[in-house]
Amino acid sequence: MPLTLYFHPLSSYCHKVLIALYELDIEFEKRLINLGNEADHAELQALWPLCKFPVIRDHDQQRNVAESSVIIEYLDHRQAGYPRLITEDWKAALEVRLWDRFFDLHVQGPMQKIVGDRISAANGDLSRERAALTTAYGMLEQQLAADSWAAGTTFSMADCAAAPALFYASTLVPFADEHRHLSAYFERLIQRPSVKRVIEEAKPYFSMYPFVEAIASRFR
Repeated sequence: MPLTLYFHPLSSYCHKVLIALYELDIEFEKRLINLGNEADHAELQALWPLCKFPVIRDHDQQRNVAESSVIIEYLDHRQAGYPRLITEDWKAALEVRLWDRFFDLHVQGPMQKIVGDRISAANGDLSRERAALTTAYGMLEQQLAADSWAAGTTFSMADCAAAPALFYASTLVPFADEHRHLSAYFERLIQRPSVKRVIEEAKPYFSMYPFVEAIASRFR
């Protein structure tokens, strides 16, 4: 197998890359990494010293590719003949990259701080993080008023980022009634075959998620 994905099936950033792999119909091998296992930790660290997943190993090119957005760009250029996840139109591509970063920084960022607080039992003041998610939802509500997908009329890297970010964030700060465009967008996302597949594969691991009780029953 020319590609190996080093990942964990509960990781939102790994979900983002898995969605892209399934969208592009790329064959790959999965290597599940348990960072609590010394051998697994060392294996991932040898590929990417920061020891964070996902990482893809391209065996043909003898190259390791890290960071979810960079991995998707790499896969997008590698797989000819499929609809691009990042358009070749420069202006439109800027929009894709903007909303990709938006989901990673302004949805996943606060979400991960809230989850991390629960894991560490720090019981910190997370009002700022919850307010940040509410602000992000409001911005997305405006962005999605005109288009079906996050960065326009076609599914893109931004939507690969959106699906796991919104899936987990909505367990912490549910969408409000006024977020009707965002809610409709989330429903489109979770009906996407690539996203449905990722959620299905994550199901056996949801019990490890600190807010598992907030995951909607239809996903468990």
